[in-house]
Amino acid sequence: MTDAVVVREARAGDAGFIAAANAAMALETEDKRLDRATLEQGVRAVLADAARGFYLVAEQEGVVVGCVLVTREWSDWRNADWWWLQSVYVLPEARRRGVFRALQGELRRRAAAASGVAGLRLYVERDNQSAQATYAALGFAGTAYRMLEWPIRGDAP
Repeated sequence: MTDAVVVREARAGDAGFIAAANAAMALETEDKRLDRATLEQGVRAVLADAARGFYLVAEQEGVVVGCVLVTREWSDWRNADWWWLQSVYVLPEARRRGVFRALQGELRRRAAAASGVAGLRLYVERDNQSAQATYAALGFAGTAYRMLEWPIRGDAP
């Protein structure tokens, strides 16, 4: 496999890859098994409704090897949206080949070209040192905020 990476918007036909990637990421990073039917419905909901967000996928030699979901968070302080990178996944055999660099580079280009985008944000598992190092190498920095949640459905923290 070559290192050339092509990034494009996800299409309905990518839903299976994205759902499988999300399931693999949850198992790999949090040791969680996600309900596949719920996951596939969630992926399809985003693909069907741009108001929920959008996915980008990365291909090498015509094969999808990575993906990222972007959702929006309104900031009244900035009168702009933050784009949140979520569900980031690169197949193990495609890692360390510039796949995530290409995905986030395309997101940076899109965010800079769009009006009303404050910047990119993401969260990362506190123990995922490899991901943290990757994000730091690409210019992402820690913030003064700590994430808290109050779940209604799903696993409690």
